[in-house]
Amino acid sequence: MSHTDTTTEATEATETTEMTDRTEPGDDARGHDTDAKIHATDLRVGYPGLEEPVVDTETLVVPEGEVTALVGPNGSGKSTLLKALARHLDAEAGEVLIDGREIAAFGSKEFARELGMLSQHGSTPDGITVEELVGHGRYPYKGFLDGRTEDDREAIERAISLAGIEHLRGTDVGSLSGGQRQLVRIAMALAQETDTLLLDEPTTYLDLRHQLQVMEVIRTLNEERGVTVCIVLHDLTQAARFADYLVALRDGDIYDWGRPEDVVTEELLAEVFGVEATVEYGSEPRITPKRALE
Repeated sequence: MSHTDTTTEATEATETTEMTDRTEPGDDARGHDTDAKIHATDLRVGYPGLEEPVVDTETLVVPEGEVTALVGPNGSGKSTLLKALARHLDAEAGEVLIDGREIAAFGSKEFARELGMLSQHGSTPDGITVEELVGHGRYPYKGFLDGRTEDDREAIERAISLAGIEHLRGTDVGSLSGGQRQLVRIAMALAQETDTLLLDEPTTYLDLRHQLQVMEVIRTLNEERGVTVCIVLHDLTQAARFADYLVALRDGDIYDWGRPEDVVTEELLAEVFGVEATVEYGSEPRITPKRALE
């Protein structure tokens, strides 16, 4: 049973009353219901050869029109969970719904028009220009021999503009820096023009400038086009700054869910990340690590 789903029982047990402030998935920090874009229940996800699942959780809600960040230590199941939501991994048990419909019921191109996924270790081929690669994001709308339409050209232009890579459109992808390649991969996902976008650690290995560029593109996409975003982030401060909601995972289960200011606490740093730290909220969250806990 997950940390969040045990809240009612914990309230009744006097020795664990400190858990009563936990937020149930599906309710925001103000106690109001949120509309779920993605809703997973009783989800178990693993890999061949492993006896135990990597993810085993009762409820996950990704609210519609919001940015939700999955956070947790290495090995907590963040990327595995995202892959299951994107149908890159089949769940051993449970169901995943998008707009109330089971994801297995979608055809492959139909699903690609509903949800885009940017994997952590996706490749970018050499010998192709930036504009050509971004154009590959239009594949859900194309037949095998179809040429580029006016809708395709407009979508590609919007994606290139939003990602801020107009100056790179004619450049060979193989000559780009790591940060530039990541922005191009994001533009390719944007050209897919889905209502839902999943991103697996898109800022990992990038310098600070490109990290901020990537996060600002994601925030703009959400605010200007209302795209629902679910993103795995390694940096907890970055997640608390940019996301509307956080899902904190520990050992493949959801430890807590809610607004950043309610989830990112000194208790979470200790129990989930094994770090003694202070957490302060002003205009932006400030996490100050002190020491690693045994």
